[in-house]
Amino acid sequence: MSQRYVIHLPVVATDLPAAQRLARVIIRWMLVLPMTDPKETAVSEGDHRLVRHRVFCDLQLPGSRRCLLRDGHDGACSRRLRR
Repeated sequence: MSQRYVIHLPVVATDLPAAQRLARVIIRWMLVLPMTDPKETAVSEGDHRLVRHRVFCDLQLPGSRRCLLRDGHDGACSRRLRR
C-alpha cells in the first residue's frame, strides 16, 4: 500500500455551520480530481484541532461511493445535491 498524505487547508469561518458549508462547497468543486476523498472531510476550531466535526454523511451507497449530503441530513442518501 502506498503512503497517503493529507492536505490541511486552513480557512476562516464565523461559526461551525458556516465552516461545514464552506468545506462542502470546496470538496464538491474538487471532486473533478480523482484523488479527492470527501468522506474524510471534517472541520475543527483552530485551537481544538483534535475535535473534528464531520461535513458529509458517512453512509456508503451502491458501487462503493459515499453520500455527498451533509452529515445528519434528513431523508435518503444521494450523490447529488438537493435543490
